[in-house]
Amino acid sequence: MMACMTRIEIAASRPYAALIETGLLRRCGEILRELLKPVGSSALFVVTVPPVRRRWGKLLKNSLSDASFITKFLEMPDGEPHKKLATIEPLAQQLVRLQADRDAVIIAFGGGVVGDTAGLLASLYMRGVHLIHIPTTVLAQVDASIGGKTGVNLRGGKNLLGTFYQPMAVLTDPEVLSTLPEREFRAGLYECVKCGVIGNPNLFAFLAGAKLNELRRDQAKLEWVISEVVKLKASVVAADEREKSWRQVLNFGHTLGHALEAQSGYRRFLHGEAVAWGMIAAAEIAQAMGCCDQGTRQQITEAVMGLGALPKVKAETQEVLRLLRTDKKTRNGLVHFVLPRAIGQVEIVNHVPESVVAKSVEYLRNFSQRQ
Repeated sequence: MMACMTRIEIAASRPYAALIETGLLRRCGEILRELLKPVGSSALFVVTVPPVRRRWGKLLKNSLSDASFITKFLEMPDGEPHKKLATIEPLAQQLVRLQADRDAVIIAFGGGVVGDTAGLLASLYMRGVHLIHIPTTVLAQVDASIGGKTGVNLRGGKNLLGTFYQPMAVLTDPEVLSTLPEREFRAGLYECVKCGVIGNPNLFAFLAGAKLNELRRDQAKLEWVISEVVKLKASVVAADEREKSWRQVLNFGHTLGHALEAQSGYRRFLHGEAVAWGMIAAAEIAQAMGCCDQGTRQQITEAVMGLGALPKVKAETQEVLRLLRTDKKTRNGLVHFVLPRAIGQVEIVNHVPESVVAKSVEYLRNFSQRQ
């Protein structure tokens, strides 16, 4: 399906490209040397987490050293609970000690938590320094690194503090996914299913019939999936960079998903798993609201569950409803849901009765116990 590097242009307030190729990490130094010529900086500050640094840090550093870059690694704690404002200040203090100036280049080298946190750091440090994404999880490669969203969580909700800050480039190497735990690999694929539902029926059909282990081993198919998702997201971002209207479709599954994450203290679900339950709930709501038929609802549920088991839903209905009211997608007291009409077609709805939402939460709780 894929034979060479794929370059996908992201038309934003600061245009950039996502480069996708197996083995790209080995030659990212030469790519960045060309890209950063106008910047003139030879110092790169790599924000990462210990597991990523242990497995892939030496390969990245060697590639950058071969291109005459001076590379400094900054480590942050691993995991969603550390995606918070308290993580930003120590990183910024390290940048000061390392004498990072206004021409500094921060490389976000990790999954979605690293990308969101390092992106926010780059947008704030000295009121904005250069940012490069080198994502190392499926979720980060197809979603978190694309579109310029940065952010950290508060106890009251997910991504409530953040900025829109576009990177200079996204360098994606599917080879780094080979060391991902199966659970994390699968969690990222739920975001790919999401993109199939909102705008790419061919991608949805492929993922609905895919076998997880075979997809992990087939680099060509994996590159194709990543590229298809990035192309779709790039088109949505180009139409609505700051999520004033149409970009909200990318939140399919996220409305309830974010509430499930927050309710569990960001410890029970990986982000993609919460989104998976959120998609099933959105399909239930859509059928109840007359937006889609039973067949579409079943297709979405079966595609999600076909990828593997999900953690059980134990959330209390009233707590989920309370969290929904503080979600950043709630405007003027109205919770916005992205609901499917058919595979490849969704709509944004802000008039879902709370009783319907409550029934969907109860459905998730009961359904999850039967799996």
